[in-house]
Amino acid sequence: MPKDPLPLAAETAAASAPRGRLPARRRALFAENTARIAAIDLGSNSFHLLVANVINGRLRIVTRRGVKVQLAAGLDADGNLDEAAMQRGLKCLGQFAVMMGSMPRARRRIVGTNALRDANNRHVFLQRAEALLGYPIEVIPGREEARLIYLGAAQARAVNGRRFVLDIGGGSSECVIGERLTPRLLESLPLGCVTFSRRFFPDGALDETRMRAAEQAALAQLSRLQHYRESGWDEVVGTSGTFNAVARVLNAYGDTPANGVITRAGVQRLRARVLRYSHLDALALKGLKANRAGIFPAGVAIVCAIFATFEIEQIRFVDGALREGILYDMLNATPDG
Repeated sequence: MPKDPLPLAAETAAASAPRGRLPARRRALFAENTARIAAIDLGSNSFHLLVANVINGRLRIVTRRGVKVQLAAGLDADGNLDEAAMQRGLKCLGQFAVMMGSMPRARRRIVGTNALRDANNRHVFLQRAEALLGYPIEVIPGREEARLIYLGAAQARAVNGRRFVLDIGGGSSECVIGERLTPRLLESLPLGCVTFSRRFFPDGALDETRMRAAEQAALAQLSRLQHYRESGWDEVVGTSGTFNAVARVLNAYGDTPANGVITRAGVQRLRARVLRYSHLDALALKGLKANRAGIFPAGVAIVCAIFATFEIEQIRFVDGALREGILYDMLNATPDG
């Protein structure tokens, strides 16, 4: 796609460093041969824990765990998290606390995203969660979430030129265009596979009318990003659960030119496969995990709207997102003082 110059921004220190390696000024904070750091991502659909050793300035993942909590599904009509959702989250965090073990506070970062941004009573959950973990939780703005997602995706796949990174979460979607490790355009939109599933498929019924309504709602939000098309890109990548699930299903049906590549034509055929079922409970596609079926059609609707809005022909799934971005950000942050 043709590209126009983007506004210049200060390059991060990491942009000129080898992938996954600390800038020289940061190495003093990890002076030991091996140091351990951890990130927890309290997502609207799943909570994730990522623990890594920093060995000679590079990350080596030692623990990776994701638990489907569906925090956003616990938001009631008044915008409050119900007790059941909070209990699911606290149970998961109790497991994460054991898995993290003891490490210095400066080597842990825990962030909350859209569901906690939206919850009017988030302070109730945060107080209980922080008491359990013994560590503060940051509820980060959407654009900060987008920045960290971009950093995680950029570290996962090298691209010569400009990349367009997309992430569909449980409650929001992040859209970022950048070069190397530097994001240039960042946005977070209220498009999520959990929230859209509750809104457009509340009783589980599946049909063309409901799917089209979800797509139209997504198109309306994405229309705010028409200026992204003017900037252009060299490659489009998708991160996290929805893109991973779509890529897996397409691969299972042999409907992709390469593993992890999602094409516009393939997604349209996937949409048709989804609509052969009349209820979420009955949805059974090759490559689709059973615990994702309930939110999969909503995710497919958002993916279809993304292809249509930006006139994209293919998206490549990459296995690097918010939690990876948190770890790399911890490495590359400027030391205090």
